[in-house]
Amino acid sequence: MSRFTDEYKIKYEGCLKRVQKPARYIGNEFGSVHKKWSDDMLTFAFCFPDVYEVGMSHLGMKILYHMLNEREDTVCERVFAPWDDMEQEMRKEGIPLLSMESYVPVKNFDFIGFTLQYEMSYSNIVNMLDLAGVPLRTAERTAGDPFVCCGGPCAYHAEPLSDFVDFFILGEGEEVNSEIMDVYKEWKNSGSTDRDDFLMSIIPLGGVYVPKFYDVEYNDDNTISRFEPNREGVPKQVRKRIILNMDNTYVPKKLIVPFMETVHDRIMLELFRGCIRGCRFCQAGYIYRPVRERSVDKLVETAGECIKNTGYEEMSMSSLSTSDYTDLDELTNKLLDITVDKRINLSLPSLRVDNFSMELMKKVQKVKKSGLTFAPEAGTQRLRDVINKNVLESDLIRTSNIAFRGGYNRIKLYFMLGLPTETYEDVLGIAELGKKVIDEGFFSIPVEERKGRSVSVTISTSFFVPKPFTPFQWEPQNKISEMEEKAKYLKEHIGSKKIVYNWHNSDISLLEAVFAKGDRRLGEVLITAQKLGCKFDGWSDFFDFDKWMEAFRINGIDPEFYALRRIGYDEILPWDYADIGVPKSFLIKEHKRAYEEKTTPTCREKCSGCGAASFGGGVCFE
Repeated sequence: MSRFTDEYKIKYEGCLKRVQKPARYIGNEFGSVHKKWSDDMLTFAFCFPDVYEVGMSHLGMKILYHMLNEREDTVCERVFAPWDDMEQEMRKEGIPLLSMESYVPVKNFDFIGFTLQYEMSYSNIVNMLDLAGVPLRTAERTAGDPFVCCGGPCAYHAEPLSDFVDFFILGEGEEVNSEIMDVYKEWKNSGSTDRDDFLMSIIPLGGVYVPKFYDVEYNDDNTISRFEPNREGVPKQVRKRIILNMDNTYVPKKLIVPFMETVHDRIMLELFRGCIRGCRFCQAGYIYRPVRERSVDKLVETAGECIKNTGYEEMSMSSLSTSDYTDLDELTNKLLDITVDKRINLSLPSLRVDNFSMELMKKVQKVKKSGLTFAPEAGTQRLRDVINKNVLESDLIRTSNIAFRGGYNRIKLYFMLGLPTETYEDVLGIAELGKKVIDEGFFSIPVEERKGRSVSVTISTSFFVPKPFTPFQWEPQNKISEMEEKAKYLKEHIGSKKIVYNWHNSDISLLEAVFAKGDRRLGEVLITAQKLGCKFDGWSDFFDFDKWMEAFRINGIDPEFYALRRIGYDEILPWDYADIGVPKSFLIKEHKRAYEEKTTPTCREKCSGCGAASFGGGVCFE
């Protein structure tokens, strides 16, 4: 039987009558790509380990899907984690995990590629491989099995998945993914069936980490004693791949338009990659260095094409810190020229309180007001200095006043609890800052200007998760009891009916820290957890902390070893295989500066010597 069979199509479509949201599975959306299969085609199943409406909001999937399909020799099809109702139907009917475009079993593809955006999606990856009928462990796969690969931010510290993944791609995938397809085509045409031969042949491309080519040994105290390559030609560290000229990167202009509402149901215009800030808790700010911007002309051209080809009514200017884009005023004006008449809303999702202006606000609300969200992260200036947030209380008051004067009635503020050196005075500072936003930001406006308007501030807190490749990677996380005590304390001290308080699940935060800082021994925990029914762990409806604790107990592993332990500077770390361009010595220096409550300037103010200049481009050479 051909590997391109759609034998399950009729049974699969029958399942759609019995599930909540069949639009998650039917495909054939405007802009989707349907190519004719043949035996000589290279096939790539792009898997997003979450439900359709989350995955279809991911820009990286849109880029690689269309880029690979523009190759004449390649078919790329989408795969999403089926929701629980659909998975039950599929398992009952004996239907394996299928691709969306052609209903082809995922196990019949040459490559199964997952994007790793969030540690709590790991159980979904194991579950999807199980549903696909693919041998879970790389050691069990043979010549007829697909290669399982992963990219995305978590690929830099993905040792918990090392038993299941043949290779990881570190860095930006536009160039290296196509290069891998070229090497695979040559390997396939050679008639070779030696999987290791192919894996060795992609190592020289750079940015490729193959876990099986590294040996790991442990000390009696469970720390790592040795992490070394086990064959010639394999580097001790894998340097990430980046693209220096952003105007030369692939940008899809014919986007897929889903039949149902997605989480980010809009055009996403990526202004730049990287961040000039150096927030010490933020992994993205370090792994995406250096900052590289797209030109205004390129962005306007892309925006125009996307508007013409999609019909979306909103466009988001997306980046880690959008308001840091060098030519934001010029770009905003030119985008408004092509959006206002079409009633397309322009939104700025990541604004900073220290460079927000009335002029910018008036521009982006010409069509409609989008929500305003700011992230002071900490309630006191001392703690903001510790984390290098570089935002003053006066900045937040001034910004909220501008917003309220401009007609906004609601503002959202994001903070973290459990940051290094945090005291209850810092926690109380969050409540006090929320009150000041109302009292000094809103009620300082003359009564006649307020015109009877009410005001609402939403304070949301997440719990600090120490992430690899940040100055806080050596820090312990708060215990669950400490997290909950701080959240309760904050709630008790807010006191104002004009402030709404939301907080994150502390159990999920613990697991996130475990898998962010974990090693390859956690693979067995993932397998056990999947067998116990763990999946969609980022969703409170599905997350079952007791099942996870049972999985750790069965495998004799203490989760607190990974999350709650202070790590020494000289310890070998599970993510030391990755070279992001920022050496550990710089992170140690920043960690020490945090405890001295010293801030570090932005990349445009003064070079701090982080090491990113070694890539030879970006903001380092402006």
